[in-house]
Amino acid sequence: MDRKSNDEAPGRLSRGDGADYVSLVADLSARLRFSPNDGQIWLDDQRMLLIHLSSMTALRKELMDSLGMDQARGLLTRMGHNSGVRDAELARRVRANMSFDEAFLVGPQLHGLEGQVSVEPVKFEWNVETGHFFGEFIWRNSAEVECHLQAYGLAAEPVCWSQIGYASGYTSAFMGRPILFREVECRGAGHSRCRIIGKPVEAWGPDARDAAYAGTLTPPPRTADLAAAPDLKSGTVGASSGYVSACHLVERVAPTMATVLFLGETGVGKEVFARMLHTASPRAAKPFVAVNCAAIPETLIEAELFGVEKGAFTGALTSRPGRFERANGGTLFLDEVGTLSLTAQGKLLRALQESEIERVGDTTTRKVDVRVIAATNVPLREEVRAGRFRDDLYFRLNVFPIELPPLRERRDDIPLLMNHFLRRFSERHGRELTGFTERAVDRLMTYRFPGNIRELENMIERAVILAPEKTPIDVGHLFSLADQIESPFYGVMEDGQLGLGGAKPPLGAASQIVNDLLAGPLKLEQFEEQLIAQAVERAGGNLTLAAKMLGLTRAQLAYRYRQRH
Repeated sequence: MDRKSNDEAPGRLSRGDGADYVSLVADLSARLRFSPNDGQIWLDDQRMLLIHLSSMTALRKELMDSLGMDQARGLLTRMGHNSGVRDAELARRVRANMSFDEAFLVGPQLHGLEGQVSVEPVKFEWNVETGHFFGEFIWRNSAEVECHLQAYGLAAEPVCWSQIGYASGYTSAFMGRPILFREVECRGAGHSRCRIIGKPVEAWGPDARDAAYAGTLTPPPRTADLAAAPDLKSGTVGASSGYVSACHLVERVAPTMATVLFLGETGVGKEVFARMLHTASPRAAKPFVAVNCAAIPETLIEAELFGVEKGAFTGALTSRPGRFERANGGTLFLDEVGTLSLTAQGKLLRALQESEIERVGDTTTRKVDVRVIAATNVPLREEVRAGRFRDDLYFRLNVFPIELPPLRERRDDIPLLMNHFLRRFSERHGRELTGFTERAVDRLMTYRFPGNIRELENMIERAVILAPEKTPIDVGHLFSLADQIESPFYGVMEDGQLGLGGAKPPLGAASQIVNDLLAGPLKLEQFEEQLIAQAVERAGGNLTLAAKMLGLTRAQLAYRYRQRH
């Protein structure tokens, strides 16, 4: 087959044509990362789980015994279908510049990498323009077959339900139209192997009823649309438990008049959540007024909040309303409320309790209808104990507290935020970039983000500006020289073993390297030269980063590098 960069071109692949099928798996295994300190496993930007096959066997048996075979089959098929759709997005991104067959084979290869089954392509044909697809694959060592045989023995029908769902979901998302795979042979039903065939739903005729198990009767989204989109009303992005929990609390309190206090470190998005709360409230059509209490001098805070009358003090040439009046009928957001002085706190407390304000230099009070949302990055309870914050104001603000976790505790959200900011800033600055390199993803997934989401946002914007057009963002575009760090995770090496950072020798293999070096023709000087050259190449010519990889200072590496080049 003529391999073309245009993945819309029709083509055909038969057994024997994909000689590079196995060798291509290296680019996928390199994206599998283990972070035991955080209790997380990642495949590119998707969090994964490593579970016992016996546990899956018990779960499958429980589902079948309690729900019946049809409902259990539907549930497992839909679970696999969702996984396939997710992996289709990864396939398009990882092999964006490869031919259709190389990109498509990510799905079968990921199925093997994830421990589900070994996939052997027999034949597949495609034409994205016309929607034509035909695929035939052999499955070996199916995990689902093992589960079923352990629990029930041989079955009368094929039993690889979640894997069929995966194949259908992956191909449907890849082709942009519903594709149904059916298992025509299954080792769990007494055959010598598992064999599957896939084609458009309508091409199956009466057998298309199997599509109901996977829900493929409606066209899935194209892969370009598969990434999680932000909430269009609020601009928020996330999928982590911390983010979802905060969203549920916002949704619960939004219809009420309760005062809300957002707690969290600087940069976690407190104002974004405050705007989301306002948008979801009955006051959405009214003003949303935000004020950063830390940015206003103490002598002016009263005038800024409550307004000022003409002549109240030198420079007050006209009367003007304060933030409370401007937010009348709507929402007032007080950011960094913990920085207010005790005098300002007392005046704020009265305004909250009485729903009325008095301008500076005025003798009359004005009623205001304002919902107050406050935010702070300091622990107010400790401030109260230290006498720096009024306890009565604290209890008035702390009616409905919502804790926003830092980004380092929301790592599931990092990939979504990366793609969201990449799209936003590419459009804003008129740039066209192809995504992120594997090294860039590694660094971002393990970086602690002291500045939280704001820091990530600034990093992505800087990278969008620095990266060359139509290339992926790399580590050097994201981090300054002082910020580049080493990744504390384990990755899969070329030999299938785990190595620290995916770039170092496997744990416990140092002695083997020494033995190989002493037994082979390669001398120490040559070994050092190759090691340095490889580190510099891996770091993209950045000597500071290469030095960190080798455990040297930049000066030490520069001296050795200059002597050899």
